Amino acid sequence: MSSVYLDNAATTYPKPEQVYREMDRFMREVGGSAGRSAHNRALDTGRMVYETRGALAELFKIPDPLRIAFTKNATESLNIAILGLLKPGDHVVTSSMEHNSVMRPLEAARAAGISYSTVQCEPDGRLDPAALEKEIRPETALIVLTHASNVTGTIMPVAEVSAIAHERGVPILVDAAQTAGRLQIDIDAQGIDILAFTGHKELFGPQGVGGIFLREGITLRPLMYGGTGSHSTLLEQPREMPDALESGTLNAFGIAGLAAGVGFVSAEGIEAIREHEVELLERVLEGLERIQGITDYGPRDARDRVGIVPLTFDRLSPVDAARMLDEQYGIACRAGLHCAPAAHETIGTIESGALRVGFSYLNTAEEVDYLLECLSEITR
Repeated sequence: MSSVYLDNAATTYPKPEQVYREMDRFMREVGGSAGRSAHNRALDTGRMVYETRGALAELFKIPDPLRIAFTKNATESLNIAILGLLKPGDHVVTSSMEHNSVMRPLEAARAAGISYSTVQCEPDGRLDPAALEKEIRPETALIVLTHASNVTGTIMPVAEVSAIAHERGVPILVDAAQTAGRLQIDIDAQGIDILAFTGHKELFGPQGVGGIFLREGITLRPLMYGGTGSHSTLLEQPREMPDALESGTLNAFGIAGLAAGVGFVSAEGIEAIREHEVELLERVLEGLERIQGITDYGPRDARDRVGIVPLTFDRLSPVDAARMLDEQYGIACRAGLHCAPAAHETIGTIESGALRVGFSYLNTAEEVDYLLECLSEITR
C-alpha cells in the first residue's frame, strides 16, 4: 500500500471529488463577491453563501440560518465567542481536555479581569458533569466545552452539561471542530448556545473556512469591524447576524467547497458515517491489544470516542514512530502535543506527547490492517 493518510484530526484528506469540482467551477464560472454588487456573478455568489448557511443549519438543526456567521476556522470562532462575550469580573468554567484555541483566549482574557476554572477530567478524557457543576459560581458567565477531544477522541456529555448550565442561567459554548460532520449535532436537543466549527475536517471542506452559531438573544462584541455590504452609511458595526461578525469579503471560494462537503455528508448520512467510524475504531483498538510495546489512550468503548487514537511506545518516541511510519511505510499521522497540552497533562503524556492516528469516513478497513501491520513491525 503506497500511501495512507491518517492525520484527519488535523485536516481531512482526500476530499470527496465533488468538493474539488465545485471549487474549480466557482473560481472559473462565478468568482463574484457576495453582497457587494448587483451583477449576476455577485448575486450567484450571494445565493451560494445563503444556501450553504441553510445546509449547515439543516445539518445542525438550527432554525434560522442567519444565526450562522462564517469565519476562517474553529479557532477564530472560539476567539470571537470568548473574547466577544466576556467582561471584567466574569468567570468561565472549562475542562482539562481543551485545545489551545480555548485555553489561550481564556488565558489572554485574564488581563481584562476575567477568571476561569478548569475541571479535571479522567485519564481517558471523560468529564463528570457533577464535577463541572461544583465549579460554577454566581459570576460564571460562560461554560466552554469541546464536543470531542482532539487528543483522545473522547466524546463529552454536552447535553448533560448544558442542562446544568441552563439551570444556573449560564450559556454554553461548544467546540465542534472534531465532531461537525461525524456526530449528530442538534442545537435545541443538546442545549447549545454557541457553536464553533470548522469546515476542513469532517465536513470535508477546504482549509480557511468555518463558522459560529449564536442562539437568539446572545450578542457578541465583534473582534473585527469593517464593510459588510449592509448599512454602509453607518459608522457603527451592524448588530444583526450574520453581518455583525462578517466584516470584509467572505472566503466564497472556501464556502463553495464547504457547501459541497456538507452536501456529501448529508447525502451519506451522519448515522452511516458514524457506524463506519465505530467499525474502524473497534478494528484498530482490538488490533492494538495484540501488539506489545504500545500503549493507547482514551475510552475503551469505540462508541465513547470519535476516530482518534493516541499512542505511545515503550522503546520509541512518538516523533520517531511517526517518522518511521511516514518514511518507511507511507503512513501520515501526527506526533507531539497536538496544540492541547492540558489534554496531554490529563492523560499522562505531557512529557513525551503521543502519536495520533486520526480516521475519516473515507478511510478503509484495509488501511487499518496495514497500519496495525506496520506498528507491529516498528515495535519489533
